[in-house]
Amino acid sequence: MKYYILFGPPGAGKGTQASAMVQKYNLCHLSTGELLRSEIAAGTPLGLQAKALIEAGSLVPDEVVEGMIEAKFQGTEGVDGFLLDGFPRTIAQAEALDAMLAKTGEAVTAVVSIMIPDAMIHERIAHRATIEGRADDARPEVVENRIRTYHDKTEPLVGFYKETGRYNEIDGVGTIAEVQGRIFDLMDRF
Repeated sequence: MKYYILFGPPGAGKGTQASAMVQKYNLCHLSTGELLRSEIAAGTPLGLQAKALIEAGSLVPDEVVEGMIEAKFQGTEGVDGFLLDGFPRTIAQAEALDAMLAKTGEAVTAVVSIMIPDAMIHERIAHRATIEGRADDARPEVVENRIRTYHDKTEPLVGFYKETGRYNEIDGVGTIAEVQGRIFDLMDRF
């Protein structure tokens, strides 16, 4: 089983590229936001716990998210691996993921990080705001905060995965097909 982690700042094209990666490599895409919504909608015990926390205005603790991910790993059949998007976001979560996978003799296969310059993040998000009508994407201070949060939260993880030799950076500048080709060239090696 393959376990890929997808990194990239807002506007890097993660959503677009994730769809292609899932299709080409027969992966199950695990987006933490979608996973939480799905578990809540299904009324699972973890979903009910998450719903109560969210309704109380609290953040969903790592253990709940990790439990949902582990349940998805164990309950998904007919795929060759998983593409994690939005998890891990902290060193503690990365260590928990490693421990979770180690239980079954597995490990993270690779981190695929789609990188674009900060100036391009602004351009792409402004374009997305226009096309998709996303008012939150149109406010420069919101975009700047997303960029800052990405750098603050991701840089420690980049170091963590570089130390393990699993971190791989992809140039996200170019057409969708060009970036996709770079990702596929990388993933074909695993």
